[in-house]
Amino acid sequence: MTAKQDPTTSGSRTARGGLTSPEAPWPVRILNRKIGDWISKLGSVWVEGQLTQMKQTRYWTFLTLRDVEAEMSIELIAKNHVITSLPTPLSHGDRVIVLGKPNYSVSRGQLKLSITDIRPVGIGELLARIEQLRKLLAAEGLLAPERKKPLPVLPRRIGLITGRGSAAERDVISIAQERWPAVNIRTLNPPVQGASAVPEVKEALTILDRDPTVDVIIVARGGGSVEDLLPFSDESLVRHVSTLRTPIISAIGHETDNPVLDDVADLRAATPTDAAKRVVIDMATELEGIRDCRQRGQQALFRWLDYERDRLNDLRQRPVMADPMTPINRHAENVARDASSIRRNITLLLERANSEIAHLRGQVSALGPSATLARGYSIVQVQRPGEESEVATSIDQTPPGSQLRIRLNDGSIVAATMSTSPAQ
Repeated sequence: MTAKQDPTTSGSRTARGGLTSPEAPWPVRILNRKIGDWISKLGSVWVEGQLTQMKQTRYWTFLTLRDVEAEMSIELIAKNHVITSLPTPLSHGDRVIVLGKPNYSVSRGQLKLSITDIRPVGIGELLARIEQLRKLLAAEGLLAPERKKPLPVLPRRIGLITGRGSAAERDVISIAQERWPAVNIRTLNPPVQGASAVPEVKEALTILDRDPTVDVIIVARGGGSVEDLLPFSDESLVRHVSTLRTPIISAIGHETDNPVLDDVADLRAATPTDAAKRVVIDMATELEGIRDCRQRGQQALFRWLDYERDRLNDLRQRPVMADPMTPINRHAENVARDASSIRRNITLLLERANSEIAHLRGQVSALGPSATLARGYSIVQVQRPGEESEVATSIDQTPPGSQLRIRLNDGSIVAATMSTSPAQ
């Protein structure tokens, strides 16, 4: 067959070189035998998982080993002495490590792991793995405080994930309703321990996170052994929690318990009861606070009223309030007094100015030519044709024959120079 041939019509080459076709198909026995031959070549392997089922017959014990992080499992088969020789009996949900060889049943077409050794995972090893996971998440920043989302002050609805009918469920609901009777809680009850706890808790978280009315989610479980609380240290679960948009409160076990979910959640509550107290406000406390605020507000208002009343009484007792016209009259008197003073000052200034003007006028008159003429003096002016008259101050200006104009106090005389003589 070439690379382009259809194996359904022209035959299909097997790993051993045989051909199959619609005309020459393999019987089931040949297929199962070939699968069994291939699987039988595999060696023994160590596998870790969680026991989910156990059934014991006369000679054999049948178990189911589940992956702790994925929905995958494999059937185990062991001789009874392998199981009964263990120091501690196995139980549902135990974490174990087994040594086995894949075994394929040709007659039934079933694959099982035939185990020859089984070892429970010790508490110390589990705690070491949990601590290693915690360090890994811290290195990735998933435990950083700045990633923590704040809790709502008054959540519209609270999501609660806890075991059905558990003490944790009763504690959270009773405390929440006691603190706030109208609290709205949506409860989902997946298994909180065992093989199916991790996937079902993750599914419940997803459902509540997608509910737009849920403002905060509480994951609650009562106390238990380290093995019982292992689902809440599962890596896939805590990584899923880190991706949610809704704030998560971890209330797993008692105060001394510390699963990894406590570190990844937005808030760790010591107990389920503490979680209810953290997320639901106490109505009695709030009402008491309201009453206290009202009382303090009332007292402050009364103090303010008393203060304003005292101020008003002080204002009423002032003279101005007895006769509101008093200030106006006082100002009117001041205006009248100032106006009178201004008039008096202006009159004095005018009288002083008039006296000074009269004095100056007398000085001007005494020094003027009219006063001189009145005392018997005269002014001689020389008149020349075509020229202005000029006052004669020297005999040189009035040679004989010059025309003169003599001004007297009561008129003027026109004369001519007969002769001149110098002063002796």
